[in-house]
Amino acid sequence: MSATATATAIVFPLSPEVTERLVRAALEEDRAFDDVTTLTVVPASARARADMVARSPGVIAGLPLAARVFEILDGESRCDALVGDGARISANDAVLEIRGTARAVLSAERVALNFAQRLSGIATLTARFVDAVRGTRAKILDTRKTTPGLRALEKYAVLCGGGTNHRADLAAAVLIKDNHLEAVGGDVALAVRRAREGAREGIQIEVECDTREQVGRAIEAGADVILLDNMTPAEMAVCVEMINGEAIAEASGGITLGTVRAVAESGVDWISVGALTHSVPALDLGLDFRPLES
Repeated sequence: MSATATATAIVFPLSPEVTERLVRAALEEDRAFDDVTTLTVVPASARARADMVARSPGVIAGLPLAARVFEILDGESRCDALVGDGARISANDAVLEIRGTARAVLSAERVALNFAQRLSGIATLTARFVDAVRGTRAKILDTRKTTPGLRALEKYAVLCGGGTNHRADLAAAVLIKDNHLEAVGGDVALAVRRAREGAREGIQIEVECDTREQVGRAIEAGADVILLDNMTPAEMAVCVEMINGEAIAEASGGITLGTVRAVAESGVDWISVGALTHSVPALDLGLDFRPLES
């Protein structure tokens, strides 16, 4: 059977050109080039060193993006990553060292931290889910519940945390959800047949199921993936037996760190968790600033 979900090598997903545009847009949003506090208080000749430091343990992600923030404000600044994206860090660990003009360090601080804290928060939460299901067959997947314009970065952060990417966008795979079924009178076989006939050859077809009856119809229709939506672990276990390896079994719907182990022990292959990206807390990172002699 085919599978769209991918656990690939962790490679920063943005080209230098796209990274440049994104970082400049964030700096412009913050008016970092017109930082009235820094420009009026700090001499242009002043230089500084700063360390980006973890205030709490977690998994780091987004350091290439954070470094580029400082480099754009000061073309002669030097940024050295002290760990790689995907590294597990402890409280008080330094993760990025910056040397440059004091003005650039101070004006870039918030934008750099915003990127790193957000992405590291996603990586950290993902790692907690991955740890919670360790020893089972289940993989932890993300969803399309991402910040508009930042999906590639947020899915990259999931990889940094040891998770697996689900479909990247609406063109990547067929996912027939409840509203799609409503549009065709609830006919699972018809929906799957139309997808097979109309989509490109080899595309993965997934069907969302709320009941055992729907699961049975999805199996008969030849779905590649059957999404068990908002079921209890006990109901999932019954459905996994029904599927019996004929399709990938995916669990979804309000799954938390408190419930994910039980879901994994039902025997499902995939567990998709929207919370990895739609409501994740930022990892607590700070910038320790030290002036240097000019």
